[in-house]
Amino acid sequence: MKVIVLGAGVVGTTAAWFLTQAGHEVTVIERQPAAGLETSFANGGQISVSHAEPWANPGAPLKVFQWMFREDAPLLFRPRLDPRQWQWCLEFLRECTPARTRHNIRQLVNLGLYSRGLLQELRTETGIEYDHLERGILHFYTSQQEFDAAQEPARIMREYGCELDMKTPEECVAIEPALAHARTGITGGSLTPSDESGDAHLFTQRLAALCEKSGVRFLYGHTITHIATTGGAVSGISVTGADNRAGLSTADAYVVALGSYSPQLLAPLGVRLTIYPAKGYSVTMPVKDPARAPSVSLTDDEYKLVYSRLGNRLRIAGTCELNGYDTALNEVRCQAIIRRTEELFPGAGDVGQAQYWTGLRPATPSNVPYIGKTKFANLYLDTGHGTLGWTHACGSGRAIADIISGKTPEVDFAFAGMPSRS
Repeated sequence: MKVIVLGAGVVGTTAAWFLTQAGHEVTVIERQPAAGLETSFANGGQISVSHAEPWANPGAPLKVFQWMFREDAPLLFRPRLDPRQWQWCLEFLRECTPARTRHNIRQLVNLGLYSRGLLQELRTETGIEYDHLERGILHFYTSQQEFDAAQEPARIMREYGCELDMKTPEECVAIEPALAHARTGITGGSLTPSDESGDAHLFTQRLAALCEKSGVRFLYGHTITHIATTGGAVSGISVTGADNRAGLSTADAYVVALGSYSPQLLAPLGVRLTIYPAKGYSVTMPVKDPARAPSVSLTDDEYKLVYSRLGNRLRIAGTCELNGYDTALNEVRCQAIIRRTEELFPGAGDVGQAQYWTGLRPATPSNVPYIGKTKFANLYLDTGHGTLGWTHACGSGRAIADIISGKTPEVDFAFAGMPSRS
């Protein structure tokens, strides 16, 4: 079967890999000159099954309200005259009940465990290297209230198979000695020893190269302008190439993996996706003092930041800004990340050589992505992964390859357009 994948981020590229491994003839259409140059370019680097408590949870509404007027807040909501933003926010509030939170945790853990296992298999089979570390993820807390509130979500995650152990402040420092400077402020933590870290951009580009060796065709510098449909099916994709020449690309099946831009392309077809861009920031700097820099991937609960060691680089990423499709760097938010890093790990990184980046994460109100069928017979979704695109990419890619191949995916997940097994 001929399959066209729209988008060459980590999600689209991984889907292309599993589709070609399933025997399909695959073409990937991407507006950038190479793979992994947008949201996958400089993310937090965590393969974090443990990051399964959705943003939408019972404690979220009060936190969001308290953060609304702080320019450096972990989650910054900038109200706009945008109906899609307000619709997203209303659905976000509906997802904040205990029952919905529990349901969404289950979806995220199931997909995360499945995806992490497939990534490990892919790494073994191909030998792909991307500065990965298998030292787990340590989530540390500096608020007793937040640490206490984390107990119930942790219990639910363990119930669904996520290995998550609660740790004392002393145990946190023993796991990551670089936290010793911040020991007095740590109230506790949780460790997921099976979680990993790595460079998603490097992974995406190297996997794209492996895809090309396996016969996948990448059309870089091609902008998708329109999806044509006839009789309940997609008949082709209108694209404009780097030479400004328009054309129509056709296949037997089509996979939308365009992240935050998926709703814009699909809305004219009557396919409504509740995805809104959640602008995230990252800082990457050379490691200046290895003894002061963390080597275990960390999650800082209070500031909603993650820290990952990528070879001789330190990546700090996080925060969320709901501000439409703006990708301009906010200096206040960039400096807030630097201040927190220096507070925790003074002298660890070379701040003078810090590189700043921002990207638009495709967030759904529930944090659960859209994977599966649409009302069009040959149009499929692999989008809306929010902060977990790197974590869920392999599981999503394998699942969409199975669905297109007429198979039932192995993972228990609420796939779009398919009956739930739960």
